[in-house]
Amino acid sequence: MLTRKANMQDYPQLRQIYLNSRRGSFHWANIEEMTLDDFDRDTVEEEIFVAEENGDILGFTALYVPNRFIHHLFVDPAHAGKGAGDLLLKRAVDELGTPVTLKCVSENKHALSFYKKRGWKAVIEEGEPGAKYWVMVYE
Repeated sequence: MLTRKANMQDYPQLRQIYLNSRRGSFHWANIEEMTLDDFDRDTVEEEIFVAEENGDILGFTALYVPNRFIHHLFVDPAHAGKGAGDLLLKRAVDELGTPVTLKCVSENKHALSFYKKRGWKAVIEEGEPGAKYWVMVYE
């Protein structure tokens, strides 16, 4: 498995991973409102890296470099548990340097556990009721 910078040929697969992942794990959101176009809108001005194995994209991370911020990290549900998330997280930290931050929706217990097990600290919970998230930092 390797990581590399995404290219435009990857976008159809990245759009599908983003949609499938959110529909499968964002139980608090209205999945009927999610579309393939969300990926393009939600990654404007971000650097995107993919985890790839045998020509298949397993997941991606989208980084907002000026703020050392990981905006997205998604792994295709069909490839969960294979190490792609770890590899992408390491690549993001390597690209951004430390300290690096991200936001994790408070309802996303699986993701919160994933980050905490890898040394991330939940600093402060922000947002409105029903839309709360943790600001997390890795130093």
